[in-house]
Amino acid sequence: MEQHRTRPAQYGPRRSGAPLPAQGRGGAAAARPPVGRVAGRPVGRPVQPARPAPGAGSPAARVVRALRAMPNPRLTGLGSGLFCAAVMTLLGFLDGLLFGASLTVYGVLFVPVSLLTALWVRRGDLLTAPVVVPIAFAVGLVPVAESGDGLGGRLMGLVTALATEAGWLYGGTLVAGSAVIVRRIRLVRRRAAARNRPPAA
Repeated sequence: MEQHRTRPAQYGPRRSGAPLPAQGRGGAAAARPPVGRVAGRPVGRPVQPARPAPGAGSPAARVVRALRAMPNPRLTGLGSGLFCAAVMTLLGFLDGLLFGASLTVYGVLFVPVSLLTALWVRRGDLLTAPVVVPIAFAVGLVPVAESGDGLGGRLMGLVTALATEAGWLYGGTLVAGSAVIVRRIRLVRRRAAARNRPPAA
């Protein structure tokens, strides 16, 4: 006697031509892992390594990072002049003790001091930096310049040193003036951008 197979009622009758679920079809759909989010990133998708920003390892970028890591005081016009004069006088004495009062060494050290003076002066006194820098150069040159007998001999030695080292004097002043111009342009652009910014609602 032939017995008929029966299906449980919860499954219902099988319809012909009904599509099978994804795990029954096989192929790429079954092998593809589910896409979700774990710890903020998609699961199942390849994570590409972060690319460094262009120019991040260039010498200019390293110099900029080094300058930003340095202390950033804000000196007044008088304070910047006193700072530059004190540093150059100290470097002049050290030059006399360590290098035999070499004017070339003194001139080389004058350039970075001029740059720091222009970078550390506050925004309201930017124009004072190119003025105080040459004065500080002359003040610090006193212990380095060759001096004769009396006040007249010392003055003649100072004038001679200024004449022979005029290149370093002009170079340091030019560096300070260039830094001041760059800072001034950035300040004007920031103020223009602040004026053109729409007010917050």
